[in-house]
Amino acid sequence: MGLYPYADRYPVVRAFPEQGRSREQILAEIEAMATEEDSPYHEGRISGSIYSGDEEHYAFLNEVFGHYSHANVLQRDMYPSATRFEGEIIAMTADMLHAPEAIGVVTSGGTESLMNPLLVYREWGRDRGIDRPNVVMPATAHPALLKGAHYFGIEVRRAAVTDRYVADMQSVRSLCDANTVALIGSAGTYPHGLIDPIDELSALAVELGTNLHVDGCLGGFVLAWGEALGYPVPVFDFRLPGVTSISADTHKYGFGLKGSSVLLYRTAELRRLQYFIVPDWPGGLYTSPGMSGSRSGGIIAAAWAAMVSLGREGYEAIAADIFRTAAELRAAIEAVPELEVLGDPFFNVAFTTTAASGLDIFLVNDAMSARGWRLNGLQLPPAVHFCVTRPN
Repeated sequence: MGLYPYADRYPVVRAFPEQGRSREQILAEIEAMATEEDSPYHEGRISGSIYSGDEEHYAFLNEVFGHYSHANVLQRDMYPSATRFEGEIIAMTADMLHAPEAIGVVTSGGTESLMNPLLVYREWGRDRGIDRPNVVMPATAHPALLKGAHYFGIEVRRAAVTDRYVADMQSVRSLCDANTVALIGSAGTYPHGLIDPIDELSALAVELGTNLHVDGCLGGFVLAWGEALGYPVPVFDFRLPGVTSISADTHKYGFGLKGSSVLLYRTAELRRLQYFIVPDWPGGLYTSPGMSGSRSGGIIAAAWAAMVSLGREGYEAIAADIFRTAAELRAAIEAVPELEVLGDPFFNVAFTTTAASGLDIFLVNDAMSARGWRLNGLQLPPAVHFCVTRPN
């Protein structure tokens, strides 16, 4: 593709144009590129990335977004609807994750929803005299947590995983000490779609008197429906007493537009620690609930619209299709002697080649790519995964 995609079809803008171009010409270019780039996902051969794929749903969300695309939700006096949308998004997510009393924030995506609790737990530790905080998480935890720890000066201790690719509790326990401000587990992991032993992590957090963040950014809005659908999805939410925060992305299996996620806390005291307030600035009182300053009212309105338009019934129906498809995919892989599935996935199926086969999984991936399939390559160990979404 190179640094200048479409250079053979459209002029490359290398400096500010002297005159503007017509809207009609711009829209024609945009439509042509978008149609071409979206076409592969309609065939159902793309892993993850496109979570809904329902063009009518997208058109509806785009219409909602258009009413607030210009709105900055910092100005709540001008756009009080944003307070309604955010409050109801948080309430619905808390209900889904069995925490009617939990409170939270709407963020710009999974990265912010993972970085914010690290800041909170650093501050929580400082209030208790911990000036060299650490967090303990399995090697499969999302890199955004490493990014947040780097930003906020937190030591990361990475625990081993078992032969089922979930957190090894013996390793986790061995890494904890008096400076551990939080444990972290995933539901499910990005590489393998697996659920760490959140019940055991919860018990350890209670024992140590520390916090536990559950990263449900990828899986939260699909795994949450598994129990009601009769699948043996282990409990990973606020029903476990040691869980102090959970993140879940509305822009993934919540089927909102890109740029929205929900971060829930068990208590108001924890959420307060992520607020930033400057009371004596010449520009007036400055307050921010997280790292973002200006935020698009359109994105928040679209996330709310997605949730209330689908409702519990809609989400459960979609989840049922995803669980069923993932189970069929898993069975098909397991029927090939040269392949093996990693762990016990529900929606995101990772697999590799057996040692006895002598095959290279990345060559398998190349062959699949040549047939129009886009799988995600993994490492440590070498593998690929296929994350099942609605188009599949």
